[in-house]
Amino acid sequence: MSANGINISEADVKTFQNDGAICLRGVLSDHWLKKAAVGIEKTKQNPSQYSENLKAASDSGYYFNDYCNWQNIAEFKELALDSMAPQLAAKLMKSQTTTFYHEHVLTKDAGTSLKTPWHHDQAYYPIDGDKNLSMWIPIDPVAEEATIEFVAGSHRWGRWFHPRKFATNKNYVVESDDKHHAYEDIPDIDGDKGTYKILKWAVQPGDIVIFHMRTLHGAPSNVTATPRRIVSLRYLGDDCVLARRPWTVSPPITGDLQYGDKVMCDTFPLAWSETKA
Repeated sequence: MSANGINISEADVKTFQNDGAICLRGVLSDHWLKKAAVGIEKTKQNPSQYSENLKAASDSGYYFNDYCNWQNIAEFKELALDSMAPQLAAKLMKSQTTTFYHEHVLTKDAGTSLKTPWHHDQAYYPIDGDKNLSMWIPIDPVAEEATIEFVAGSHRWGRWFHPRKFATNKNYVVESDDKHHAYEDIPDIDGDKGTYKILKWAVQPGDIVIFHMRTLHGAPSNVTATPRRIVSLRYLGDDCVLARRPWTVSPPITGDLQYGDKVMCDTFPLAWSETKA
């Protein structure tokens, strides 16, 4: 298989489906990396109401994140909809369509001690369905000691975990019942790493780390001398529908869809379709 000239093997698809995370090397061109870098800078210069700029008292650097700015940032819109990413997503998800959900900027300045807590993404979102993924796109080289980590196969456990606030590491406040999923506290991954198969990769600009939205993941401090600038692109496949969660979802955007609706509308646009390829 190929996606706009990028070779994607059956082994790559199988690895993603089994492990819930894969690193593809050198798949994003300088053209798209430059757009991603411009988009990140625009986001940081004009952050949205959803942004966080977190800093430990002893640090000089910040851990910044923000999302859902693509409609105001042309570079992100082009990257998300016009690059090879949507077709690549469809191949890995085994989906006939790809819906763009949102982008998420995550930067850690050099010397930032704050960690990204272990979590999985789908519990934050009002989205049910197994065909989904995030593309974690580095703009800077990321050393192994600063890179994102995954628990291999955790997306296939059939378990859902409480989302956590990045600022406090505390669980989201439960506001209602959920008849579809039972949620658990995140296990102590760092305290029991020998129990799990941990995946992580040192990456260069052009590489993409791709993972399922229910794969447990976290990221350590950035104690290196290099800033870590990332933009994630979130995509949904043809089985994804809008779903209730027992807390205020993040991002709190539903595109005016009704619960049970297929996630595809102006807010969550069709990015690729097999019938239009």
